[in-house]
Amino acid sequence: MSALPALKSVGPSDLPFRQAPHNIEAEQALLGAILVNNEAFYRVSDFLEPKHFFDPLHQKIHEIASQLIRAGKIATPVTLKTFMNDAAIEVGGMTVAQYLGRLAAEATTIINAEDYGRAIYDLAIRRNLILIGEGMVNVAYDAPVDMPPRQQIEDAEKSLFELAETGRYDGGFRRFTDAMARAIDMAAAAYQRDGKLSGISTGLNDLDQRLGGLQHSDLVILAGRPGMGKTALATNIAFNIAKAYKFEVEPDGTHKTTNGGIVGFFSLEMSADQLATRIVAEQAAIPSYKIRRGDMREDEFYKLTQAAQEIQSLPLYIDDTGGLSIVQLAARARRLKRQRGLDFMVVDYLQLLSGSSKKGDNRVQELTEITTGLKALAKELHVPIMALSQLSRQVENRDDKRPQLSDLRESGSIEQDADAVMFVFREEYYLKNKEPKPGTEEHLKWQTDMAQVHGRAEVIIGKQRHGPTGTVMLQFEDSVTRFSDLADADRLPERFE
Repeated sequence: MSALPALKSVGPSDLPFRQAPHNIEAEQALLGAILVNNEAFYRVSDFLEPKHFFDPLHQKIHEIASQLIRAGKIATPVTLKTFMNDAAIEVGGMTVAQYLGRLAAEATTIINAEDYGRAIYDLAIRRNLILIGEGMVNVAYDAPVDMPPRQQIEDAEKSLFELAETGRYDGGFRRFTDAMARAIDMAAAAYQRDGKLSGISTGLNDLDQRLGGLQHSDLVILAGRPGMGKTALATNIAFNIAKAYKFEVEPDGTHKTTNGGIVGFFSLEMSADQLATRIVAEQAAIPSYKIRRGDMREDEFYKLTQAAQEIQSLPLYIDDTGGLSIVQLAARARRLKRQRGLDFMVVDYLQLLSGSSKKGDNRVQELTEITTGLKALAKELHVPIMALSQLSRQVENRDDKRPQLSDLRESGSIEQDADAVMFVFREEYYLKNKEPKPGTEEHLKWQTDMAQVHGRAEVIIGKQRHGPTGTVMLQFEDSVTRFSDLADADRLPERFE
């Protein structure tokens, strides 16, 4: 096929500038295949757009051809000629009408149409990367005085993220047999994993039995009012997963997780030091206030150092940067996955993230972007993401303060995007603040009620795509912020009087 008139051949040192990457011959071959057999269009239509062509005339030809085909008409040189208003323009000595005929005449087959389309798309991505890079350089040179470098970094990350997410050609339909094979592989892996779970074990047996573990690509929302222990439960689960981490070495030298996992913890509220203190206190069974004050006995200090040594070797990574945007968080999660691996991620908490919009005047719309972004990130990285969330104050106005889905703040997008929604509830927290006057009959009843709920927590599963909803009872040690399985009477060893 004859290409458009070529530039004079010169050496790299003779060029005053570098030309953007493109392949005119691939564009001509694809357009010719489409004009001969419109079936070629459907092989590239799910990822290739007119803007991906380098030559403006090719952009227009593809745009008109796609409009005709989608309208149920036939796209040929004859039908396209009607809509090419600039037919008098010459292309390499030919009119546009003659050029269309030449494209069709020299087309050979549609077999390679998808390969041509991918080549054109990849070159367009490279041209966009060049534009983003040039934009970064120009802004860095001519940035206003009041524009911090961090803002430029965020803008660049947003541009790169949008470029990565648009027009991807790795999706589409898959054979059911392929999906079934992956389901069998998942079942086989579950059979070999601790607890026989399809997902990652939380380290809490009762919760695992209800959830089947934390499923890959799932967005799990863990919500609760302040003081309920949602951060404590998230840190407990993160620690349990990191502690159970086991892997096997693949033939290419990479590590494949066989149990537990590598954990990334985004702590937007607490510092890494505070979070580490809480985890060490939980594992050493020493109240965190004693650690902060240094008020420990010698044996307690020994337990603390032993717990710290054990924790140091765990694959648990903490990012305590405040004020992250969803774009920044996604970029850091991808980096962790690439550099160290990632099997489970925690975000504490949802409402402290910001969207890409700088206006901030519509918080509901911003939160929708955040939850949609987290769900997309979970699918992209193929890991479960647990995002903590606040509850609205309307819970406090009810007699029964057990939370429900409608209590989620800006709940529409959270409830819609989440694969599972769990609430942490401790009745002891509320009952403790209602102590009647000692010595009264009400106080005796209050003591009885406190004895029944002391050290107990409820994890209420309000939504779950993979199984039933319901309530899981857990043991909670307030002094060391530790959740564990509840020792029911029927599970205790037999007692002899």
